Amino acid sequence: MIRVIIKLLFIGIFCSALVVFTDPVPLYADIYVHMDSEGVLHFTNAPTSSNYKLFIREKPSMSSNSDVTDRTNRYDDLITEASKSHGVSFSLLKALIKIESDFNPRAISSAGAIGLMQIMPENIRALNIKDPFDPWENIMGGTRYLKQLIGRFNGKLPMALAAYNAGPNIVDRYKRIPPFKETENYVEKVMKYYSIFKER
Repeated sequence: MIRVIIKLLFIGIFCSALVVFTDPVPLYADIYVHMDSEGVLHFTNAPTSSNYKLFIREKPSMSSNSDVTDRTNRYDDLITEASKSHGVSFSLLKALIKIESDFNPRAISSAGAIGLMQIMPENIRALNIKDPFDPWENIMGGTRYLKQLIGRFNGKLPMALAAYNAGPNIVDRYKRIPPFKETENYVEKVMKYYSIFKER
């Protein structure tokens, strides 16, 4: 009995040492859910289709400044390419991606919007995007769509952004930013980060 207790104590000390002297491994992931035709729920942290909806968004409780910077700058090359290809400001695109997905290429909204620029399924088809989870396809397609909206609303950026969030037909109906708190906040946030990224 004493020998068993000593053995257990030794194992406990050894495990404690592992915790102290090894780097912690982050155990977090966004969880998505999909109900199939038979009513069975499927959960995953890596959705393979737009049928999956975000169920739990789990982020690390702490992250270093370098982690945040890496995430924020990870897609700069792709954003630059899209900016040059479609004549849309790099800082504007980056601000929109920040607010839409916080630079998460696997993001899916409750409404079914997908990827970095949170493109809705009907626009994915219209923009001929084959894989909305692919950062390059998503950014290029989303930029093309934003460019269309900027042209549709005669270069009035706040209205184009409102249309990106609420839909162009709703903006047409009101002929201004729709009086929806979500859309008003969305335009304000994108414009705020647009200014921040322009100053960097």
